[in-house]
Amino acid sequence: MGSKLSITLFALAALTTAAQAQDKAGDIIARGEYLARAGDCTACHTAPEGRLFAGGRAMPTPFGTLYTSNITPDADTGIGKWSADDFYKTMHSGRFPDGGLIYPAMPFASYTKVTRADSDAIFAYLRAIQPVNQKNKPHELRFPYDNRQLILGWRTLFFSEGEFKPDPKKSAEWNRGAYLVEGLGHCGMCHSPINALGGTSQADAFKGGLIPMQNWYAPSLTSNREAGLGDWSIKDITDLLQTGVSMRGVVYGPMAEVVHNSLQYLNDEDTRAMAVYLKGIAEPSPPPPASSTLPTTESSLLISLGKTVYDKSCASCHGLQGEGKPPHWPPLANNQSIEMQSAVNPIRMVLNGGYPPGTKGNPMPYGMPPFAGLLSDNEVAAVVSYIRTAWGNRGTPVSAREANELRSAPLN
Repeated sequence: MGSKLSITLFALAALTTAAQAQDKAGDIIARGEYLARAGDCTACHTAPEGRLFAGGRAMPTPFGTLYTSNITPDADTGIGKWSADDFYKTMHSGRFPDGGLIYPAMPFASYTKVTRADSDAIFAYLRAIQPVNQKNKPHELRFPYDNRQLILGWRTLFFSEGEFKPDPKKSAEWNRGAYLVEGLGHCGMCHSPINALGGTSQADAFKGGLIPMQNWYAPSLTSNREAGLGDWSIKDITDLLQTGVSMRGVVYGPMAEVVHNSLQYLNDEDTRAMAVYLKGIAEPSPPPPASSTLPTTESSLLISLGKTVYDKSCASCHGLQGEGKPPHWPPLANNQSIEMQSAVNPIRMVLNGGYPPGTKGNPMPYGMPPFAGLLSDNEVAAVVSYIRTAWGNRGTPVSAREANELRSAPLN
C-alpha cells in the first residue's frame, strides 16, 4: 500500500512539474508575442497579402531594393535551425549565425539594446508560430552597395553594440520608456535624419528627417516646434500612441501603421512609460523667424486663394478659425505639425487624404478625403500656405512646384 501511494504521489508530482513547465513556456511565448508587437516585427517581415513573418516584403532604399527575410521556424528557409544564441547574436550584433553582415535596414543599431531575456522570449514566440517554406528573395542593390563588406565601414561610423543601460538618475518608468523607444520600438529609424550613407549620428538622434523613398517627414521628437511632446499632457500622449487620436493631434501615414501594428497592443504601463520618456526628451524650441523663398506678392495671392479653398473644402471639419473638432478632426490653429519647416506632410494630407488607424480604442476612425483630383497644384499650394500662416501659425508659404512634386509620391 505504501509503495503504491509513493508511486502515485511521485506521478502526481511529475505531472504537476510538467504542467508548471508548460505554463512557464506558455508565459514566455505570450511575452515574446507581446515584445514582437512592441518591436513591430510584422511591419517588415510580413509582406502584403503574405504569410505571417514569411518575409519577402520589398524595402526600397536609395541604394536599391532589399527584401525582408523569412523568420518563421521553417528548417530550410526560415530560422528553424537557429538556437537562442544565434537569434540573440543577430539582434545584438547585426550578424547572421555564420558571422555574415546584415544590412542596417534591419534596425540592429536599436535592437542591440534588447536584453537577453527579451530576445529569448521573442525567439520562443517565433519558434511557436506556423512555419512557412518560402525562400528568401535576393536583394537588388546597385553597385557597389551589393558588396556586404561595405557594411563594415557603416558599422564603424554608426553602430555601437551593447544592451540598454538604465540611467540611475532617472525613474524606473522613464528608463522603461527609454528602453522601448530607443530599443525595441526603434523610433529613431524614422525620427532621426539619415545622411547620404544611410546612417544617423548619435548627436542627431530623434531630431527628425525625411523618410527615404516614402516622402513623409518624420518630425523631431526633441523639438517642441515639431513633434516634441514637452507641452502635451501624459494622457494626450498615451491616447495618441494607443488609439491614433488625441485632443492634440491625429496620426497619419507611416505612423498610423506603427500604431495599428504595434503601439495599440502595448499595456497601459508601457504606454505611459513611453509617454514619460518622450515628454522628458522634448526641448523648448523658439520658433525661428518666418522666411519664405516665395516673393511677397506671390505669397499674398496664394494665401488669399487659400482662404477661399479652405472655407469651401476644409472649414466644415476643421472650423472657420482652424479650431477643429478634436479628437477626430484635429485643430489646425497652433498645430505644430502644420507649422514645421518641412511642409511635406500637410501637402500630402491635402493631396492624398488619410485615415488614422483602426484600433481597439478607436475602431471606426474618421478620415480625410483626398483632394488631388479636385484641386490644382496652385490650389493645393494655396490652401497649405493659408493653414500654415493663418490664426497665428508661424509656418511659411509653399509653392505649386512643391505640391506638384509630391503628387507622384508613393502611397505606401
